[in-house]
Amino acid sequence: MNNWLPLNPRLQKLRSRLLNDPYYRLQSGSEIALAAQLGIRIHANQATVDDWLRLPGLSIHQARSLVELSRIGVKFYCIEDIAAALSIAAPRLEPLKQILDFSYYDDEALGNPTQININTATVDNLVKIPFINASLAEAIVENRLSKGDYRNLIDFQQRLNLSSDAIAQLMYYLRF
Repeated sequence: MNNWLPLNPRLQKLRSRLLNDPYYRLQSGSEIALAAQLGIRIHANQATVDDWLRLPGLSIHQARSLVELSRIGVKFYCIEDIAAALSIAAPRLEPLKQILDFSYYDDEALGNPTQININTATVDNLVKIPFINASLAEAIVENRLSKGDYRNLIDFQQRLNLSSDAIAQLMYYLRF
């Protein structure tokens, strides 16, 4: 049995737009409700800037801040966390609860280990990466300071004379 009642032409057009345009920015509480009814969800702990920008009232600066906070490991558990991160009143974001999902994701369980920027990491940061001991961490930092930033994984491997096996292990943990 179909739970959908026939929609008026305006709602049909909006429904089509919501389902077919991933960049459509929701305009109102009724559009948020329709998006929720259509199963559109934004996962707060995995949302991209584009995902956040779909929500009415959020600026690009706020979207970027939320993505950066997620990237560094901040977890959002409720709408109040989002409000606190943006320094705005939680009731202002209340309508967004209909499409925001606050599931917690363990990056290691998802196979997405935390990546460290090799060009800004300290020795202390580097030794936290599996397969990097203190002497390798020191060599990484010393080489970077004397010869400049690493351009990519190949440059990193060649400059430090690392084996392909070592690179195969490390590539999941490094950003350039």
